[in-house]
Amino acid sequence: MRRNRMGDQFFNRNLYRLNDIYTTSFLSAAYLLLSYFLVGFKSDQLLLVLIFNLMFYLSDGTRRFIVGFSIFIIYWILFDYMKAFPNYLYNRVHIEDLYDAEKKIFGINFHGLVITPNEFWSGNHNSFLDVLTGAFYLMWVPVPLAFAIYLFFKNKHEFLLFSLVFVWVNLLGFVLYYLYPAAPPWYVQEHGFKFIAHTPGNTGGLARFDTYFDIALFKGIYSKGSNVFAAMPSLHSAYPVIVLYFGLKNKLGMINLFFLIVMLGIWFSAIYSSHHYALDVLAGIGCAGVGIVTFTIASRKTRLGAMVRRFENRIAEKAV
Repeated sequence: MRRNRMGDQFFNRNLYRLNDIYTTSFLSAAYLLLSYFLVGFKSDQLLLVLIFNLMFYLSDGTRRFIVGFSIFIIYWILFDYMKAFPNYLYNRVHIEDLYDAEKKIFGINFHGLVITPNEFWSGNHNSFLDVLTGAFYLMWVPVPLAFAIYLFFKNKHEFLLFSLVFVWVNLLGFVLYYLYPAAPPWYVQEHGFKFIAHTPGNTGGLARFDTYFDIALFKGIYSKGSNVFAAMPSLHSAYPVIVLYFGLKNKLGMINLFFLIVMLGIWFSAIYSSHHYALDVLAGIGCAGVGIVTFTIASRKTRLGAMVRRFENRIAEKAV
């Protein structure tokens, strides 16, 4: 009898409902199968499925957490699938015209020649800035994720707003990637103005960070890049804007100073490392601004706000 009561308590937690098992199994299998056909099998896909299912069935708390963070999982899957649909197949890649525009607007007169800011820093780099900018550029993932985790436990409504704005800004950026395929500065430095399809990712100036520490950190990251010709806008530059906005909105005090420094550091690093033109950075900032404003208006004027509240109830303490 005791064993039966324990079993009843176990299943009364509603962690193993048949509908949930069928749904998660179907989604997991569909994701792995679709990934195999679109981008090929990779071990991190299997790891993602294992982590999701483990957290979904481990406890009520971990289920709420992974359901909430499924917003970021969707973003990651979409980003990964861009490899299957290179943007240069749909529109002309902008190489020389973007370079000329950068030089015209932000050109630096150096020894009698007008050069881009990227070219200036490529010829005037130093170890201190190599390490500093590499460290800043590494923060584009940990800082937004750490902030999202904080909001999840502190204020789930703000967590959902932050997460959805983050994904919305990315979707806007993805659209621009396909409307305006653009080569990064390192591409011009390596290949000139000739378009070369299937060009692999490149660490650019971040290679100096790897060299300084004798590691292959950035090499490993950029070898998995979804699209080389997706420099405009710089979404790396958009993410810290979103973080700072929600930091200010939630009145985080001195932490916002840290967010501000990270934001400025990432903007400079994008240019210093030749991964983006200043124009790309400005486009990323603009993309973040447009995303924040349009999402805020939509959440107030449409049914989006009600949908967010329903999702909030789903991941609330008494959910599931």
